[in-house]
Amino acid sequence: MQTVHMSLYVIALLVILALLFDFMNGFHDAANAIATVVSTGVLKPQQAVAMAAFFNVIAVLFFQLKVAATIGKGTIDPSVVDHYVIFGALVGAIFWNLVTWYFGIPSSSSHALIGGLVGAAVAKAGTGALVSKGLWTTITFIVLSPLLGFVLGSVMMLIVSWLFVKSTPLKVDKWFRRLQLVSASMFSLGHGGNDAQKTIGIIWMLLVSAGYVSNSDALPPMWVVISCYASIGLGTLFGGWRIVKTMGQKITKLKPVGGFCAETGGAITLFVASHFGIPVSTTHTITGAIVGVGSAQKMSAVRWGVAGNIVWAWILTIPASAFVAAIAWWIGRHIL
Repeated sequence: MQTVHMSLYVIALLVILALLFDFMNGFHDAANAIATVVSTGVLKPQQAVAMAAFFNVIAVLFFQLKVAATIGKGTIDPSVVDHYVIFGALVGAIFWNLVTWYFGIPSSSSHALIGGLVGAAVAKAGTGALVSKGLWTTITFIVLSPLLGFVLGSVMMLIVSWLFVKSTPLKVDKWFRRLQLVSASMFSLGHGGNDAQKTIGIIWMLLVSAGYVSNSDALPPMWVVISCYASIGLGTLFGGWRIVKTMGQKITKLKPVGGFCAETGGAITLFVASHFGIPVSTTHTITGAIVGVGSAQKMSAVRWGVAGNIVWAWILTIPASAFVAAIAWWIGRHIL
């Protein structure tokens, strides 16, 4: 990666902007981790976000930085990265997060960031700047992560229904109100483990392009890792309540047993993706799992119109954030 002239002021500004995106990622995606546990009445909203934030942060102890490496080196050609590209990518991603949060649409912060990188890189150097293998993997998992969530959520629901077929609804509810604390914690752990690393990858790219970190370094500086995990946890603590309602009740009505199955299916998907260094969307994953749980009961239990609107937001995420990022890259050339 080429070293570009960059003042410490500009670097500090972009690091703050990246941490703001990370905070917004937690804020925007808090719904993914807490919507089911809040909507089923197992935890009060403030208790749920505190628990989710805690597990977001301690995820630093459990996951290798494979997703950060994918973002840092496997999305766009490192040689085109400079502070203008990073600025454009972050502005594009933050813009899309704000729009979807305002309308209460559970879209993907991860794909907004990837769209931002693509838009800024193409604006600077054309389509040759894209790393096709990494992008195709990401695009494939836009489809696969909700499908995996759907399959695991519905299979979990069927298994649980079969195991507890002779139990009374009251007994089932009592057991799964407790178990949902475990499943929500595991999903929050997976959320922190996959999503915080995307911002780590962005700051890593910035520091390498500025010459402050060697391109051969196997790991980013520890201050980057800790600050990114802390930022996403803080964002989760504040919680994006507009999206909680959509995720928790508008797609399908959830009981504690359904919440447990959705969160467990989603958590397994995130753990597997993080192990292989694949940046997936926690939003896509949990939405697919919630739909799977609803479908396992009966197809009419899912509000397919709401689910369809969410899918349209997913389709638009990368192109919309890429378009805004390209404009932001051009503006950045004149103001940074």
